[in-house]
Amino acid sequence: METKPTHLTSSPDTSGISLRKITVGDVPELCRIARQSFYDTFTGTCTEEDMRGFLDEYFTPERLRTEVEDEQGNYFFALIGETPVGYMQFKEDYLGLPQMKKWRALELKRIYVLKEYLGRSVARVLMDHFLQFAADENYQVVWLGVWEHNERAKRFYAKYGFEFSGHIHEFPIGSTPQTDQWLWKFLDRPPDVS
Repeated sequence: METKPTHLTSSPDTSGISLRKITVGDVPELCRIARQSFYDTFTGTCTEEDMRGFLDEYFTPERLRTEVEDEQGNYFFALIGETPVGYMQFKEDYLGLPQMKKWRALELKRIYVLKEYLGRSVARVLMDHFLQFAADENYQVVWLGVWEHNERAKRFYAKYGFEFSGHIHEFPIGSTPQTDQWLWKFLDRPPDVS
């Protein structure tokens, strides 16, 4: 079995950002970053009670440990120096949008950057790695869900060639209704990230 590197460096124009595969030993740090970045992204879109309930259900050490241990999943930190400043999770998974079974598809389940590092190419390094992985593994399409009102994220994904698939799904935070759009990108078209 081939061993893949756990620490990947980025290109010189991304300010010393590197990626490192997340291990079970990283779960406490992953939990901290996942909770903080989700809170910062969605605070004000739901009640504080709904937010706390969501964080306590989906971003617990136990749940994240199970996800990290999943051999089909891929979790990476983005680091500046040795400090994790963002993360992503991706996996071949068709549960959220069964229509994707028509193709060999890879879902970007999460991509988050701590707010103090937004605008510093961290998300770009994460996305570049995700797309390279998908191309190297011969996926036909990549896809993700994005909150319909997260215009910053939608602009970022559009730069990479992601398009609205025409499909949506409900993504409530507690009792607060929210809707995500499923975006997809077919890998036979190169991204315009200028």
